[in-house]
Amino acid sequence: MRSIKKLKSFVIQKLEKELPPQLSYHGAHHTLHVLDVCNQYIKRYYIRDQEALLIRTAALMHDTGIIVNYSNHEEASVKLACEWLPSWGYTESDLNKIEGMVMATRIPQHPTNLSEMILCDSDLDYLGTDRFYEIGETLFKELMTFDLVRSEEEWDRLQLKFLNNHRYHTSFAQKYREPVKRRHLREIMDKWGWSEGVIN
Repeated sequence: MRSIKKLKSFVIQKLEKELPPQLSYHGAHHTLHVLDVCNQYIKRYYIRDQEALLIRTAALMHDTGIIVNYSNHEEASVKLACEWLPSWGYTESDLNKIEGMVMATRIPQHPTNLSEMILCDSDLDYLGTDRFYEIGETLFKELMTFDLVRSEEEWDRLQLKFLNNHRYHTSFAQKYREPVKRRHLREIMDKWGWSEGVIN
C-alpha cells in the first residue's frame, strides 16, 4: 500500500539521522521545501493522482543519495529508490519515472516531460523568489564547509555563472521566477561592479 505520508515520515527521519550535520543547505528542510513547491505545481497544473504521487515521491527521494555520495548523489538517490520503494508498492514502471525525475535534477538540468520539469523547477525555485539570499547563504556555508568555495567573491562568481546558465522549464516558472532570478543576477553584478564579461 502506497502512502505518501508514511513514506515522507520514513524518508525525512532517514535524512535527519544519516545526513552529515554540516549540510546547511541539503538537509531534510530542503527536501520538505521541494515537496511543498511540487505540491503547488501539482495543484497549478491539475496533475492527476497517480502522477502526483510519483512527483511527490521523486521530491522526497531526489537528495537521499547524499547519505551515500555528495558529489554524485542523483545516481545514489536512484539506487536507494530502487532499494526502498518496491516494499512500498511501487512498480518497475513507477521506478523508471521516478528515476527520470531524479536524474533530471542533475546540473545542467535536462527534463523531458512535465513531471521532470516540475521537480527541476521546484528544486531550484528559490533562485527566483525573495528567499534567494536567505537560502543561498545556507548553500554558501555548506560549500565553504566542504572547501568548494573559499570566499564570498568566489561564491558570487559561481552564483553568477550558475544563474546565467540556469533556465526554468515550466511556463509558470518562466513567467514568475525567471524575471526575479535575473534581477538577483544583476544585483550581484552591481554589488561588485562587475560587467557582463565576468559571467562568460
